[in-house]
Amino acid sequence: MAKTHRYNVTVRWTGNKGTGTSGYRAYERSHEIAANSDKPPIPGSSDPAFLGDVSRWNPEELLVASLAACHKLWYLHLCSDAGVIVTDYMDHAEGIMEESADGGGRFISITLRPEVKIAPGCDITKARELHDAAHEKCFIANSLNFPVSLEPQIQHG
Repeated sequence: MAKTHRYNVTVRWTGNKGTGTSGYRAYERSHEIAANSDKPPIPGSSDPAFLGDVSRWNPEELLVASLAACHKLWYLHLCSDAGVIVTDYMDHAEGIMEESADGGGRFISITLRPEVKIAPGCDITKARELHDAAHEKCFIANSLNFPVSLEPQIQHG
């Protein structure tokens, strides 16, 4: 029997400048994302191309970040199980979204570019192979309907 997990979040719009949505430019796209009272809220907005606040996270960035974080967590787990000691991990992930003529759109790809340092003596080939295994296990990657590419860089460090 499959296990199910629920993830509840609250997204609260904070951008009413006094007249609500009386016009397209009359309101801010600002919002706060919260999971529970024990976690700090994530300040959100829309992409600046859609009148959003550049200092806040937009949903598109959060999607790319969710995928990169999920992949990292699986990768570290699998490395730990395989005896590959990771000492540093940073991913420079990039998502590409295509906007349609009617203003809608969709993501067409995400590329993960993890830079991984492993302990001297650890197998670089095995460390590279584990990225593919992490991709196979990643809950977020398995939920997407567009290609995800992996371009890992691995070195002893």
